[in-house]
Amino acid sequence: MSAAFVDALQGEWLKQRRSLATWMVLAGACFTPAIILVVRLVRHAGLSALHAAADFWTQLWSSAWESSAIFFLPMGLVLATSLIVQIEFRNNTWKQVHTLPIGPATIYFAKLAIVLLLLVQFLLAFNLALWFTAAVPAWLVPGVAMPTAPIPWAAFLRDDLGYAVGGLPIVGLQYAIALRHRNVMVPVGIGFLLWVGTLGMLSTRWGSLSPYAATMLQYIGVASPGKLPPPVVDVHGLALGYFVLFTVAGYLLFARARSKG
Repeated sequence: MSAAFVDALQGEWLKQRRSLATWMVLAGACFTPAIILVVRLVRHAGLSALHAAADFWTQLWSSAWESSAIFFLPMGLVLATSLIVQIEFRNNTWKQVHTLPIGPATIYFAKLAIVLLLLVQFLLAFNLALWFTAAVPAWLVPGVAMPTAPIPWAAFLRDDLGYAVGGLPIVGLQYAIALRHRNVMVPVGIGFLLWVGTLGMLSTRWGSLSPYAATMLQYIGVASPGKLPPPVVDVHGLALGYFVLFTVAGYLLFARARSKG
């Protein structure tokens, strides 16, 4: 990793801290765990038995990922990617960025790295919020102890990795689209339409070919096996292939663009 890329990455990180991207990612990651926590605090009568269940963590994990895998993670990536690129368009600073003594590859991949860091941030915040979903009732509700079941770290980390890989093609495609349009609503609208279209295609075998399908299929495949037709190909392998394709295509379009913002 060159010093120029590290400097560019630090600069991009400082710029994104002034945007809503980080707060939006944290809100999306914590939303479902927070809802589960509120419901459990309101209906706390059966919490003692629930916390003593041998499958407490797997049940909590499955419940929390239902809305996150299908909605919050894909749509959060659509919005976060668009907002990161919009920083330059909104402040009309693309020309200043291109006058820096760094190449287009450094600019392109530094911004892309920030979006990927936001994806990691989402997963870390989600995991931490789930732990608090179990800890807060133990702190606040008399007679409720921390769950006695061990946390299945290996399974959870494997799932986290799968969701991270499943989100990569969304990042790659949305990034390529967002760099081509000054109006933030264009990439957001395209992302929303592709997400809705993917939901409509999931009941068919060809739904697995959508770049937006991997996180959804991973969750449904675990929570409701056999509910959907088997994927045409391995969804995570396809997701990696899509990410490479979209990233390369997006960079070529960015580097060869006549207009520099």
